[in-house]
Amino acid sequence: MGVRGAGGPVEAGRAHSDVVGSLLRPPELLDAQKRVAAGELSPAEFKRVEDAAVDWALDLQSSAGMDVVTDGEMRRLSFQSQMTAAVDGFGAWDLDAFLWGEWRSDELGELRVDRPPLAIVDRLKRKRFLSAEELTYARGRTDKVLKVTLPSPSLFANFWDAERSADAYPSPQDFLADVAEILREEVDELVRLGATYLQLDAPHYPLLVDPAYRDFYASRGWPPDRWLEYGLELDNFVIGDRPGITFSFHLCRGNQASRWLVSGGYDWLAERLFPRIRAARLMLEYDDERSGSFDALRAVSEDKVVVLGLVTTKSGRSESVEELTRRIEEAARFVPLERLALSPQCGFATSIVGNSLTVEDERRKLATIAATARAVWG
Repeated sequence: MGVRGAGGPVEAGRAHSDVVGSLLRPPELLDAQKRVAAGELSPAEFKRVEDAAVDWALDLQSSAGMDVVTDGEMRRLSFQSQMTAAVDGFGAWDLDAFLWGEWRSDELGELRVDRPPLAIVDRLKRKRFLSAEELTYARGRTDKVLKVTLPSPSLFANFWDAERSADAYPSPQDFLADVAEILREEVDELVRLGATYLQLDAPHYPLLVDPAYRDFYASRGWPPDRWLEYGLELDNFVIGDRPGITFSFHLCRGNQASRWLVSGGYDWLAERLFPRIRAARLMLEYDDERSGSFDALRAVSEDKVVVLGLVTTKSGRSESVEELTRRIEEAARFVPLERLALSPQCGFATSIVGNSLTVEDERRKLATIAATARAVWG
């Protein structure tokens, strides 16, 4: 699957303009989600609205000139909610279950969401595949490289509760092993259906750049190094050895309603993670000083592409081709230019809440990414 250009088809591993996943949801879709939940809209009518939103998302990215597109995560409430929607065993959940933590913004202030009520209460049992519908609908509606995003297994660690979950799973490791098995089977199915580019979203790992979060995990019996080691083991199990399939691995410091969770460079993570994850493409947040310097890129192994998340999705700030080109040249001091690419730093709408920018801001940013990629790589 690819897009024809002057140099032939673009393959996922060679794409220089990439996307993280989510886009702002159209108002019609948000309204339809409320109406179907209230019983005012039939499932068939809702699916027509959902399909139209995916068509819109694909067109927005394609018309901007992007090499890679996603379905915008239009069928999800949150980037990770497909797991709880498709798999039995979780307790009652809503959007807030995915938003726990202290979210910060210099402009918008803090937003605190206490630990979610969601917990594992029974053995996991698949009701349906998480993202097969996303792939099968979108693949026939684009000639671009189509990417499907999936959550990293250990992202769900906080949903194991010692009191409520122990009857189903004696330990969080037992629970996460089943999560990883479900995701491994998901990848098997997506590959069978024709997927060529898949992504694991792992925003929980950059929390470890903050000593307070390292202390939090240690207090739960997970020393940070051991916790990272186990998480990578699960990620690599899901990725497996799949010739012809490109995986990317997305790291950010939190992205919700234009807020973030932590600040700090990748230094603590770099040597521990960059060379060891089996993904071919590292999608790294680098849109402001909170992300630190490019020095951490020294740890990237020669078999990997670094997709620089230089364009912010947290505001409507207008980046320029010249500005982005300068930053790419700075990164090329550490990773050769041919192993670099460009993307937004995260999704534009990690959940249906969305970030504080407009669709026109979103469109302009994608077009700037595509134009920069053409200027830098041809």
